Amino acid sequence: MNIQKGAEIVIRDWVRLRGRERLLIVTSGRYQAEARALRQAAGRISSHVETLLLEELSMYVGAYFNEREDAFDAYDVIIGAAEYSLITTKAVKRAVSRRKRFLSLPLSTSDGSSMLSYDFLRVDTAKSKIMAAAMLDYFPSASSIRIQTARGTDLRLGIKGRRAGYFNGCCRDGRGLSSASVEVYVPIVETSAEGMFVLDGSMGYTGLVESPVAIRLSGGRIMEIENNTSGRRLREYISRFQDQRMLTASEFGIGLNTYARCLGRCYIEDESAYGTFHIGFGRNIALGGVQDAVGHYDLVAYHADIYVDNQMIMEQGKIMILEPHIYI
Repeated sequence: MNIQKGAEIVIRDWVRLRGRERLLIVTSGRYQAEARALRQAAGRISSHVETLLLEELSMYVGAYFNEREDAFDAYDVIIGAAEYSLITTKAVKRAVSRRKRFLSLPLSTSDGSSMLSYDFLRVDTAKSKIMAAAMLDYFPSASSIRIQTARGTDLRLGIKGRRAGYFNGCCRDGRGLSSASVEVYVPIVETSAEGMFVLDGSMGYTGLVESPVAIRLSGGRIMEIENNTSGRRLREYISRFQDQRMLTASEFGIGLNTYARCLGRCYIEDESAYGTFHIGFGRNIALGGVQDAVGHYDLVAYHADIYVDNQMIMEQGKIMILEPHIYI
């Protein structure tokens, strides 16, 4: 798929831009080709398209928009098409509360290709919505999640009083807020994570793990990371934030995109892949939590048995609660 086709999917199907709406594309000089494609697709619909270029902010872009809560007040639709996600920032929370639409479209890749050219953007939004709805029925009155895998994950997360949601790219389905990451998510109670998490998928922006990494959590925080090559890479990545709040587990997610693969080339694709789950760390304010931090990152793993309270909703990474004709 070429970049322009991906841009058209984003503008037409995901944010559903309408005439006279004011669109802001937040990006950086690194992604000029993607920004140009988005502007071209949007320009066929609205004459009110602006670009905000961010430079040299890298992983601290979230802090920038936490300090500028009113940054999006003048626009109807905002696309965060920069290196890092903006979705957990105060500016996004304010925009959505004012009935604006925000799409998180982090463009970070490691293979030299544009994320807008990846096939996972072809996700069937209607199918993913059905998958999400079947799972979300189990969350409203639940108090905990348990995750187990054959590699040794045995983790408990508290979710009492927290509202689960889903992303499938389409802002309308997300009540104004969505992400290119196709998933069911819940902002977990920030002091609740207990147990062992064996990371065997990808480490967000740092790519695939070379070998599984055992991570011990207690009181909601990472207490110990296995001292192997991938574990040392993860510790170094976290230390760069210089913020102890980035050790706090703040989100649980389940990938729902059957077009996506966890290949380590694009963290948004990795955490979207059907058959994976992820634990998010750091800021979760816009997701419905109370944890602030300088950023947010996700650690992706495979093939879990997942229980919401005592109800199994996934077995070995397969959704167990769908009708046979929908089953993947």
